[in-house]
Amino acid sequence: MKYALILLTLCLSTSTTMIQLYTFSKQTNVSDWRIVNDGVMGGVSSSSLLLTEAGHGRFFGHVSLDYNGGFASIQLDKTVKRPADKKFIVLRVKGDGKAYEFRLKGASSQYESYVKQFTTTGEWETITLAISDFYPQFRGRKLNMPNFNFSSIEQMSFLIANKQEEDFELLIDWIGLE
Repeated sequence: MKYALILLTLCLSTSTTMIQLYTFSKQTNVSDWRIVNDGVMGGVSSSSLLLTEAGHGRFFGHVSLDYNGGFASIQLDKTVKRPADKKFIVLRVKGDGKAYEFRLKGASSQYESYVKQFTTTGEWETITLAISDFYPQFRGRKLNMPNFNFSSIEQMSFLIANKQEEDFELLIDWIGLE
């Protein structure tokens, strides 16, 4: 037993150090985030980002398919250098059992976003997404380009677009780079 504890301690002490990209707290200014819904193309979906009493981000709303709509998102412009040894985006979230996308841009001027879908369980969970799995997409279409391979991140976003009319709620604690 003693050797197992020593081994566990060694493993934990050599684990990768996470870089916090964004942490929600009671002091968070949610206006740092921009809401981008399908209204940019004529849709009528609606969403909001608020802080909970506990200081978590609460992204919620209603996705409508009316008028060729079907998505809601929040975006944050923040430049972060990505060290070569950091290969994963780590999310601490509590969803509603629905699928969401986390999106990256290596430059905010890029027309394409790099997308990775994740599904929530309804409980608080830590979700690890391999950066090499983020594929390029523009207006819902996958592009024939390499996956995300940039040394910095200039934009992060959460998006819901499940091709159905639905209410949604995603609580966000933090976003990390590991």
